[in-house]
Amino acid sequence: MAILKHRIKRVVTVLINPEFGTMTDFDKLLATAHAKGLKIMMDVVVNHSSNQNEWFKQSASSRDNPHADDYIWRDPVDGHAPNNWGAFFGGSAWEYVANRQQYYLHSFAVEQPDLNWENPKLRRAIYDMMNFWVNKGVDGFRLDVINLISKPISFADGPQLAGEPYAPIGPMIANGPRLNEFLQEMNDQVFAGHHLITVGETPEATVADAKQFSGLQRHELNMVFEFEHMGLDGNAAPELGKWNDQPVQLVDLKRSLTKWQNGLHGTAWNSLYWNNHDQPRIVSRFGDERPAYRQRSAKMLATLLHFLQGTPYVYQGEELGMTNAHFTALDDYRDLESLNAYHHFVETEHRVAATTMLSYLAHISRDNARTPMQWDSSLNAGFTVGTPWLAVNPNYAKINARAAQTTPGSIFSYYQRLIQLRHRLPIITTGDYQLRLPDDPAVYAYTRHRGDQTLLVICNFTAETQTRQFTALPTNAKLLISNYEDDHGNTLRAYEAKVYQY
Repeated sequence: MAILKHRIKRVVTVLINPEFGTMTDFDKLLATAHAKGLKIMMDVVVNHSSNQNEWFKQSASSRDNPHADDYIWRDPVDGHAPNNWGAFFGGSAWEYVANRQQYYLHSFAVEQPDLNWENPKLRRAIYDMMNFWVNKGVDGFRLDVINLISKPISFADGPQLAGEPYAPIGPMIANGPRLNEFLQEMNDQVFAGHHLITVGETPEATVADAKQFSGLQRHELNMVFEFEHMGLDGNAAPELGKWNDQPVQLVDLKRSLTKWQNGLHGTAWNSLYWNNHDQPRIVSRFGDERPAYRQRSAKMLATLLHFLQGTPYVYQGEELGMTNAHFTALDDYRDLESLNAYHHFVETEHRVAATTMLSYLAHISRDNARTPMQWDSSLNAGFTVGTPWLAVNPNYAKINARAAQTTPGSIFSYYQRLIQLRHRLPIITTGDYQLRLPDDPAVYAYTRHRGDQTLLVICNFTAETQTRQFTALPTNAKLLISNYEDDHGNTLRAYEAKVYQY
């Protein structure tokens, strides 16, 4: 592996977008956070840039400028795009630029050209940029779609789904031939010698891949965000991908989480998440957002996640039980992926009725996670006095941070208890995991075991009363936490979650 040991001269300018403030504002944020004992992770996107980046403007201007090889350019093939890859957000993954008489690759939007990691000068500039933030004092990085940075040697056509004009790009570019080399180089040039936390977003990654990217002795990343459990409720028609409005099957969820828990135990480290900016609200997706059940099911999902081995990530509003937005018109959405999917499946291909597609968007669109944070019951949930990019969820008057902080037994206070238990009980960090009742379609139960200590976690995923007997549970078992005020033993009430310690 050819590690970059010398500097390749290039000026790297790091700025804060004026829409979000100034570098002085960032410095104040970082200092204030550190004074409160908090740490700041930066979200870094190095698979692609904006087409408004000066590097790309120069790269697109001609084939003989200093930035000519910063992006992935290919000549036309028989007068059209170099291959049949389709971008994640729809359409071809290639865009023609007349100045160069070539196409550039964009795995996502046309405005997001992919960077050319085969160029060592480009890699050096990226590491310089990351080191700028390290020297500022940031505490870690979340690396956006980091396992897409190494593209295949051959840009061959990929397999197309029935009736679709393009081949999905994900399987074609994920986990490329030099990925581990690039991650180890990044570790050597940026992470080594610093106390940083690093997590890579890795679509298409398997357990075996994650062991490489985040293996304890690999010197690459600390952990990865895998996508497997987030794809379990996709459409039965492969060409429709994620677009669906049906619930996940619990047996499938158990199988997936168990595979990752056991697969990485002792060799790598799991990230644990239900929500992020790309996923709909978990209480609407895997739980039950109806008023009678929202709090119970949100606490149940939190219990299941926080007793697994790994590092939990809590997305803004998850700790309040924020729900999907339930937009009813296409004009309510801003997410490019959602808008493109609607136009493609409804208007171009005529595969899905408009009402059905709107139901899919209401269930799974990324915009469900992007509505303004619900701080209080004032105008626009206290998020802004202006007009927000997305409409505020109408339920903000009841579901907001101020109400949660002043209401005994809130979802927020339950998350606090879970986090306290994780700090207090080493078994949650180091204990092994064993699934119980693997084929049960209604109850998710598992044990964590360390030495002579055991935790039994029981979660009812339904609104119906369930009865389950756990014969190995000793009579002296202590109820550690529950989302009900009392314990009915073998009877599990709607969305009941409880953890026994013995």
